[in-house]
Amino acid sequence: MRRPRFWRTYCAYAKEVGKNRMSAPENQPIPSDYFKTKRVLSLRARLGLGALLLGLAALATTALIVIGMERVSARIDASLAAEKRIERYSVLSTQVSTFIVVAAEAIQSILPIEERTARLDSITRNVTLTFSHLREDLEAAVEEARALGLDEQSRRATQSIGIARMEALFLSTRDAFLSPAADRERLQGYIDIFAIGFDPLLNSVITNEVRARNDILSGIEDLRRRLTWIAFGIATATLLLMTGFYLGLVRPQFERLNLLRDAARKIGQEDFAIALPDSQTDEIGQLFNETNRMAGALAQRKAAVDEEWTRLNATIAERTEALRAANAELARTDENRRRFFADISHELRTPLTVILMEAQLGLKVPAGADPSHVASFETIQNRALRLNRRIDDLLRIARSETGQLALSAARFDLGEVMREAAEDTSAEVRSAGMTLTCAPPAPLFVIGDPNWVRQVVTGLVQNAVRHARAGGRIDLHTGQADGMGLIHVTDNGPGIAAEDQATVFERFGQGRSGAKAEGFGIGLALAKWVVEQQGGTIAVNSPLPRADALGVAPGTKVTVGLPLDAA
Repeated sequence: MRRPRFWRTYCAYAKEVGKNRMSAPENQPIPSDYFKTKRVLSLRARLGLGALLLGLAALATTALIVIGMERVSARIDASLAAEKRIERYSVLSTQVSTFIVVAAEAIQSILPIEERTARLDSITRNVTLTFSHLREDLEAAVEEARALGLDEQSRRATQSIGIARMEALFLSTRDAFLSPAADRERLQGYIDIFAIGFDPLLNSVITNEVRARNDILSGIEDLRRRLTWIAFGIATATLLLMTGFYLGLVRPQFERLNLLRDAARKIGQEDFAIALPDSQTDEIGQLFNETNRMAGALAQRKAAVDEEWTRLNATIAERTEALRAANAELARTDENRRRFFADISHELRTPLTVILMEAQLGLKVPAGADPSHVASFETIQNRALRLNRRIDDLLRIARSETGQLALSAARFDLGEVMREAAEDTSAEVRSAGMTLTCAPPAPLFVIGDPNWVRQVVTGLVQNAVRHARAGGRIDLHTGQADGMGLIHVTDNGPGIAAEDQATVFERFGQGRSGAKAEGFGIGLALAKWVVEQQGGTIAVNSPLPRADALGVAPGTKVTVGLPLDAA
């Protein structure tokens, strides 16, 4: 018998795979033309076909079991029916023997017809009923024999002839005994003929039933052997089918999946040199193609990323070098600035020291000399001291620009700082034709750096001189609120526009007034930084409510707050 095409393909393919595995070293990559087999069905169809064949094998096994059990059951039923008929023949033999004995006694006793009829009535009924049961059993046996073949059916039908002969012989004998005209010799002859003729017929029937039963039992054994061989055949075919299915389809797919696993591992290690075989167009072949395309796309992407990364590194190196050069330039600029301020400080302090010494000598009035010049020397001394503080301011500003400014935290009287700031700026206020009001404050102790707070207040007064000169008035006073000690610097100037108030504390932020920067004021940006570094606040309020204004102009009030001393 010629095997199906797919089976021949599987076997040839399995043979090729076995040769390759025997000749190739372990873990050797499978060549790209390894899977160049004839394209017949897709992988899903082939797996479905294999599963269908295995299912058919399972169905064949099930059918074999069911049919075998049905045939064995039929033969066992036939054997039991034969046993039942043999028992009925045994009963019939007993009943017939009883009939012969009773009939013989009736002949010997020369009983009248009535008594003979009475004695034989129950026996004849029993025998007749047994013959009826035997005919029914034979009819059922003939019907059951259809499953055992025509020969068995004919043989059982032949049994009915023997039963009919025995029943006819019995009925003729019974009728003779029930006949009134029968004499003793004739009845004895009927009994002898019945005894001689019935026994061979009964033995023949029983022998046939026993032979039939033995044939049935022998047939069961033969059927068992046939079913066993058929079962072995189905098991062998199933095993061969499973072996061919595994060698021809499953194992090659495992090999292909191993290739796919190795490819995935390489891709995970960023090795995109993948070339999976694309000769087949089944599901795994399509997955191979997609994997190849993915690896190619990733390789292109990696090359683009590497190129972009190279450009980025070059740009970073370029920008780093430029930043290093800029930092070096800034360092040189900062060093020059430091040296400039140090040189300015040195150059200014030397003549100031001479001026202070000369002023102190001029303040020493000899006995009997004119003291009118003392006031002039006091003015010179005060201006020299103020100029010395300006030099200190320059140095502090320089340190603050580099982030090296150090603020002290001490307990001091805020009112005293306000009075010192008023004294420092009194000459500038008078020169501007303005009036500075500084009411004597009550002691108000806060925590902070008194020197820098004085510089902040001085700078605020100087800002008022520059920007509110036309108002002519500046007011200084202290207060406290919410745990803070406050200094209010109020002027009678044009005020600050609302859109400018958000930027006045920013570095390089300037209002819209036409005033030019004069002097060495620390500026609002630095003032905000100094105050907040000490835990304080600074705020601008403009225009002022009429109750707080110093005149008809809108005016501006700057409030500096520092934490109160808890002691």
